[in-house]
Amino acid sequence: MKLRPLSIDGAWELTPVQHGDDRGLFAEVFKADLLAEAIGHRLDLAQVNLSVSAAGVLRGVHFADVPPGQAKYVTCPSGAILDVIVDIRVGSPTFGTYDTVLLDDVDRRAVYLSEGLGHAFCSLADGSTVTYLCSTGYNPTAEHGINPLDPELGIVWPTTARNGSALEYELSAKDTAAPGLTEARESGLLPSYDDVVAYVRDLAEA
Repeated sequence: MKLRPLSIDGAWELTPVQHGDDRGLFAEVFKADLLAEAIGHRLDLAQVNLSVSAAGVLRGVHFADVPPGQAKYVTCPSGAILDVIVDIRVGSPTFGTYDTVLLDDVDRRAVYLSEGLGHAFCSLADGSTVTYLCSTGYNPTAEHGINPLDPELGIVWPTTARNGSALEYELSAKDTAAPGLTEARESGLLPSYDDVVAYVRDLAEA
């Protein structure tokens, strides 16, 4: 498995080696030791989520309060998505920026995003299936969102689906009503970069 750090500290792309023949293929899509070497601690798996999305569905930008936050290891076993990691940590050198990775059933890449980062994606095909290995369980009172179409974020979303058709974006009512980046910051929703760094350091030293 190849591991590549993304432009946002705390996020990585992981590409497995695929072994295939006329029967099918095999790949190691998660390796705890390799990930732990990169992030400084083992991923404490608390919950596994799965979502299925039609082409054009936007999900996110989602994040959780730190501590404890919610680190995620995200894959797309079927279909294709453009995965987006957003730095929403106030005080971070890359605050307000984002990076993207194509997750699909061809290269079978994964992304890991640590606590304090925002996550979103756009489905590029009907039935795109996404799995999330999460470090903490669902806590509705500690989870928040930023509107993925916020002009300040300036995320360049795909306009064409995997099959070449034009995408029409579809958001949940909750994501549509989510604040923009500035509003979220001014209301105190966003995590502090220093708090996140200290929390992740404590995980590594535990």
